[in-house]
Amino acid sequence: MPSTLEGQITMEKTPSYFVTSHAPKRIHTMARDIKLIIVVRNPVTRAISDYTQTLSKKPEIPTFEVLAFKNRTLGLIDASWSALRIGIYALHLETWMQYFPLAQMHFVSGERLIVDPAGEMGKVQDFLGLKRIVTDKHFYFNKTKGFPCLKKPEDSSTPRCLGKSKGRTHPKIDPDVIRRLHKFFKPFNMMFYQMTGQNFEWELEGGSDSWSSQN
Repeated sequence: MPSTLEGQITMEKTPSYFVTSHAPKRIHTMARDIKLIIVVRNPVTRAISDYTQTLSKKPEIPTFEVLAFKNRTLGLIDASWSALRIGIYALHLETWMQYFPLAQMHFVSGERLIVDPAGEMGKVQDFLGLKRIVTDKHFYFNKTKGFPCLKKPEDSSTPRCLGKSKGRTHPKIDPDVIRRLHKFFKPFNMMFYQMTGQNFEWELEGGSDSWSSQN
């Protein structure tokens, strides 16, 4: 980590930290007062997005439906498949809470980050003890990508948008598989809501055609 002067905040982003079992202990040893920001989204949509990314690199992989089940006839979901295991947020959070109190964690809704980026960034700035400098004037929605892009309001430079690996159209997934996955994740989601004190309302998306969204 780079040196940080007084009045500065150093930030580092690695998505795999949250799901790596030995990461909390190592980070706690390095800096026990660190503030942690975790971005989460509906685990079903997240799994499809994960699969879409992998499919773009390895088009020969089996279908999402095949990978998601140990036995589809019996409805046995393969929770060991990383695309699904990552979305069991309560399981991963339990490990982190052995080392860090919730007061040092801030959870960002991936869904709200898309529809209200300024609102979510306002909460992040409050959590970090910063003035709310980043506001709605710093964002514009890119309809092609399906995501907001960051811009500097004081100049006309090209906005910074997510790269080519983001915004891909998801493959069409069997609606029955979507429903089964929502049912599978529901108890874990409820546990996660209770642990964080936040209701992300992912159950409201159950049964919707979330397969048609973008990652």
